[in-house]
Amino acid sequence: MKKYNISVEATLEVIGGKWKSVILCHLTHGKKRTSDLKRSMPAITQKMLTQQLRELEEDGIINRIVYQQVPPRVEYELSEYGWSLKPVLDSLCAWGEQHIVKEYGDKTAVLEDNGLNDLS
Repeated sequence: MKKYNISVEATLEVIGGKWKSVILCHLTHGKKRTSDLKRSMPAITQKMLTQQLRELEEDGIINRIVYQQVPPRVEYELSEYGWSLKPVLDSLCAWGEQHIVKEYGDKTAVLEDNGLNDLS
């Protein structure tokens, strides 16, 4: 059995790193195909996206839905357990927004106008 010094380590083990929280934030807006996620995160490589999705699925945070059609279609969504992270993700977003304002003054200068950010 693994031992943690502080419980936040367990959280970061599941959602830590550069991309997992970003993927999860996108999935709070609904089901997404891999191509949708890749388009929303142009800096991530396909290999890294696939790896992160697999890890999130293994941890029970997201569901992978395979539609039996030709060509096959796969979508990802937050699992019920994954939805329990929404308050954490919302807090991370809110803190990030405050940090951007503190550092740059104007969030519209550094946040993408992609429908995911409140630029008002």
